[in-house]
Amino acid sequence: MTALSSRAIHIAQHGGPEQLQLVQVTVGEPGPGEVRIRHHAVGLNFIDVYQRTGLYPQQLPVQLGMEAAGVIEAVGEGVTHLKAGDRSAYASNPPGAYCDVRVLPAKCVCKLPDAISFETGAAMMLKGLTAQYLLKRTLPQGGLNRGDFVLFHAAAGGVGLIACQWAKALGLQLIGTAGSDAKCQLALANGAAHAINYSTEDFAARVKEITGGKGVKVVYDSVGKDTWDKSLDCLRPFGLMASFGNASGPVAPFAPGSLGAKGSIYVTRQTLFSHIATRESTQAMADDLFAVVASGQVKIHIDQRYPLADVQQAHRDLEARKTTGSTILTL
Repeated sequence: MTALSSRAIHIAQHGGPEQLQLVQVTVGEPGPGEVRIRHHAVGLNFIDVYQRTGLYPQQLPVQLGMEAAGVIEAVGEGVTHLKAGDRSAYASNPPGAYCDVRVLPAKCVCKLPDAISFETGAAMMLKGLTAQYLLKRTLPQGGLNRGDFVLFHAAAGGVGLIACQWAKALGLQLIGTAGSDAKCQLALANGAAHAINYSTEDFAARVKEITGGKGVKVVYDSVGKDTWDKSLDCLRPFGLMASFGNASGPVAPFAPGSLGAKGSIYVTRQTLFSHIATRESTQAMADDLFAVVASGQVKIHIDQRYPLADVQQAHRDLEARKTTGSTILTL
């Protein structure tokens, strides 16, 4: 048995960025259905913040991080889609990507095409697979067709910039919201048909104006508390409110009867890990993502890089809305 030493970021209790501590851990051999991977780059995501603060409680102590890319060092019994030496990338539970080397379940680890760099792989798996399940699998009644309007909050973030480009490739008219004029321009430059600065404009009124009073078929919302009520007002009858995050805090309880009054609208709370629960669905979604990135239709913007040891600052900047696009931790 080989035991390796690795740097890792642990939290011993929930709280602020100061809870993120750099420690040395021992990494063993992969068991059945597992692989050991040596990371070249690690992705940073809002779910990491939710887990650190305790909004998504973890059994402590816990090693954070949900996505990374690197090279497979060893595979456990029963793993057939990967071998030692393979370039690979993943978004996966359980957390633990903030490190040099780790062992994790193989089912969510995918071979990374040679045309895609390790940094791009680390920056795009969780965010790109999220954009994939939203635009391709989280659909309103009757589906989405070319020319349809959709509203996407936080359009200049990591998921948002991928979604802007992918929606344009699908022929959709994506209306993006962001918190500054500069971020709105970024969304427009990446394929958004319209962009609304929700810190200076009433986004619901503007959406009605853009859509000729009809509203959108679907709202994709990772912001949560601050955008929820007005988002419901942006939907056309039988529209879909697709919640997939809580960056501003959890949504308050609401009366189901209000959905009828607003046009018999639908509400769903989505999470990536339901969609990548099997090896087959993970691979199918990843193949779709790899193809659209390799084609150049979607470019992954890595706008911030932090050394692993500076992860506290990375979390501060992410929470302060100082970041755009994707952020990676370098090793």
